Amino acid sequence: MKLERNVTAPAFSLVDIFGRIIDLNDYKDKKLLLAFFRHAGCPFCNLRVHELTKAYFELKQKGLEMIFFFESKERVLLRSIFHKEVSPIPLISDPEKVWYDTYGLESSAFKSAVSHLTTFVQTAFKAKMKGLPMHPMADGESINTIPAEFLIDKGLVIRKLHYSGRLNDRLPLYQIHAFANSGVVSE
Repeated sequence: MKLERNVTAPAFSLVDIFGRIIDLNDYKDKKLLLAFFRHAGCPFCNLRVHELTKAYFELKQKGLEMIFFFESKERVLLRSIFHKEVSPIPLISDPEKVWYDTYGLESSAFKSAVSHLTTFVQTAFKAKMKGLPMHPMADGESINTIPAEFLIDKGLVIRKLHYSGRLNDRLPLYQIHAFANSGVVSE
């Protein structure tokens, strides 16, 4: 079931792939972007991770933290130099999709197929040009997982949620910057 705006984000305390305990309650006095991605070889997701990691220090200076979830197993993420370099952003492996389900992420063969048929070639080309990882799914990863992003305010209140309609559909970066600057979510 999808979550709604202005509710408290479901709390978790998990170990990220770097061995750090990531407790959502530690972020209660901060603004946060919580992003759920597909598998480690997904060019759609890796382009987004690349974009967000490039903006990380600027957003952090504005008081916004980030936490990333991937459905890939920890060992799959750790064999990727690209994903290792995501640190200092916490990267949490959730292959059983416990937190994907808790946060209401969708599994849709239709949305995945439409995205692959209409934008995969362009997306794969962009990812290749940036040297981003791109490989088939492994170890139970799903082609049907649809990403989502959440802007969480102080007090762990979800101010904006974005359940993607297609694989390259994400929150606009200007909305994330606006939220980091003022805590206000623009439309």
